[in-house]
Amino acid sequence: MKALALLSGGLDSILATKLILDQGIEVVAVKFILPVTSEKRDYAEEIAKKFGIPLIQVEVGEEYLKVIRTPRYGYGSGMNPCIDCRIYMLREAKRIANEVGASFIVTGDVLGERPMSQYRRALELEEEEAGLENLILRPLSAKLLPETIPEREGWVDRSKLLAIRGRSRKPQIALADKFGLHEDYPSPSGGCLLTYKEFASKIRDLFAHKEEVTKRDVSLLKLGRHFRVASSKIIVGRNEEENKLLLALKDPGDYVFEVPGFGSPITILEGPKSNEAIELAAKLTARYSDAGEEEKAKPLQGFRGQRGEAPLIVVEYKPLLSLSGKPLQGLRGRGAEPHKNGEKKLRILVSPLDENEVARLRI
Repeated sequence: MKALALLSGGLDSILATKLILDQGIEVVAVKFILPVTSEKRDYAEEIAKKFGIPLIQVEVGEEYLKVIRTPRYGYGSGMNPCIDCRIYMLREAKRIANEVGASFIVTGDVLGERPMSQYRRALELEEEEAGLENLILRPLSAKLLPETIPEREGWVDRSKLLAIRGRSRKPQIALADKFGLHEDYPSPSGGCLLTYKEFASKIRDLFAHKEEVTKRDVSLLKLGRHFRVASSKIIVGRNEEENKLLLALKDPGDYVFEVPGFGSPITILEGPKSNEAIELAAKLTARYSDAGEEEKAKPLQGFRGQRGEAPLIVVEYKPLLSLSGKPLQGLRGRGAEPHKNGEKKLRILVSPLDENEVARLRI
């Protein structure tokens, strides 16, 4: 007998998989790699190796983003369409189970743990929509739920399953200690970014301004500070790691901004390249650079602000499209210079954006 276990790497899915393995059932694990999670360590892969079971990793595509955009069963506290997300994964799991010859599905669901997707009717609905009625075994709460086919047919001993309910983690932590797994699972923090207010605002803005959303678009939501100028978006890196990732993820048509000679964020400008958007991108870059700190802001490249004005800072930007080499209309600059890789770079002189403007533009 073979089961397919949904192994996210979280504590519940680890324990559910272990309970089925301990009944002598062959298990194949599957992990869905979602673009909206915050995990940095692959606990699922580590656990699969520890348990000696194969792990299938499935990176979801643009179809999953459509589920987030227009969920049939609505959102939770943020932009998290928990029921629709579960249905999507269970449908994929059904397909994979058929491919690997698994007779039923195992999940780490705990009755009542998550208010939107783990109450009794939601669990039944997910089974129905996925075409898996009575074929999803939830070992942690099985004794609180109707018997499934694996239990009725004797493939699984129901008496060895559990009756955990609610949001307390104490029973699971105790079980993990019993199994010697106390260092093999992540803390409950993190997980789905769609439940976080800031990320939910970013993805809501993305859907409002872009019809065809890609995984790259969603990956960018995890990086930097985001600002909206009409149909243009400005993303400002917060540290060196984010700067590198922004450069790796930028599209060929994006403009890249930085302050030369100072510690500077990388800023990318997506969408229409209006004079307003370019100037605001430069001002945001200046604000978050070391040169934007008043005590460090010195006259640069011979430019000086008038008495009483905010310090003026030179910002370089590289349009990655062909340019005439002339300063853009309405922007103070000294023209284009060859960049070391042969592209053109432009310099404009701006003052850092003030706090009120930052707040107005921030997504």
